[in-house]
Amino acid sequence: MEMLDTVIVGAGVLGLACAYQLSRAGHKVMVLEQHSAIGTETSARNSEVIHAGIYYPTGSLKARACVKGKSMLYQFCQKYAVPHKQIGKLVVATDKAQLPQLRALKAQGDANSAGGLRLLNTKEALSMEPELQCAGAIYSPTTGIIDSHSLVLALEGATESKGGEVILASKVVRIEISSGTCQLVMKDGYRLTVRNLILAAGLHTSSLMSTVNSEVIKREIPTTYFVKGSYFTQSSKVPFSHLIYPLPEGAGLGIHLTLDLTGGARFGPDVEWIKTINYQVDPGKRDKFYSSIQSYWPGLESNTLQPGYAGIRPKIVPQGVPAGDFQVLHKRLSNNTQLIAFFGIESPGLTSSLYLGEMISKITS
Repeated sequence: MEMLDTVIVGAGVLGLACAYQLSRAGHKVMVLEQHSAIGTETSARNSEVIHAGIYYPTGSLKARACVKGKSMLYQFCQKYAVPHKQIGKLVVATDKAQLPQLRALKAQGDANSAGGLRLLNTKEALSMEPELQCAGAIYSPTTGIIDSHSLVLALEGATESKGGEVILASKVVRIEISSGTCQLVMKDGYRLTVRNLILAAGLHTSSLMSTVNSEVIKREIPTTYFVKGSYFTQSSKVPFSHLIYPLPEGAGLGIHLTLDLTGGARFGPDVEWIKTINYQVDPGKRDKFYSSIQSYWPGLESNTLQPGYAGIRPKIVPQGVPAGDFQVLHKRLSNNTQLIAFFGIESPGLTSSLYLGEMISKITS
């Protein structure tokens, strides 16, 4: 049976970024996607923000990948004409009691080299966004927004231009390791023998890895927890030109206000721990959203929010535990065969994708 050079499972933004970087390095790449289109899960159901790198522990993979990946992503967007805009963001303290947390967050961002952060007093913040209610803010000039659908299409096209291929409607059901070789068993029973196997399957990586016939590897697989984040939208234009974020809380960054490239607004995500994949938005959450948003935008009118969409974040820590870092499992099965799997690639996964792809390219070389 022919051995394939490099197979990536998952055609979301991370899988395609890995494919792009590996194909640039000379690998013959095949991407397998279980759905009939690319980028339809986590990659399509998020805030579409290019993050600066403020929130993450200094020295963590999240911090490094976000800060370096941000620059790589802006360069990629310019090269391949991916719609984006470096719009900037304000992280706000809604009352004076939150100012110590705001200052600590600014210090964290500075330690991460998040880029040109400025601490603003109320007057300075209102000069930028007059409709804002806050006791102070952090201005992040390098934060941006992006059309995530155009991004995955550009990554796919750039990969294919280097000889790579993306195969849709191709579900892997089992991974088998034998005598230093790695085989993928497809839903239709077909088998693929692979030299470099990379799992970038998002919500499904842990469950797919659990099929591997190696107890040693199974013991290193983290549990993936599903956290749904719902978004509400507003049909009318909002009086803001920057992204507005409250201070982070719990398992998320708070219900923030983001803009798309047409100027449309969306609010979210919230945090809802769930057991199974479910993308329905509960209209009953509307009051909670109003309360949160009006803490920094008191001018938000009642009865203007509509349920939008929901996304699911693959977390690798349970509820009540501080956020975990990105996790990359690397197993060299023989001199010629290796298995790499990504776990917990939530925000800032989109921003970090090209850096993570480059990292994998270096590992496989």
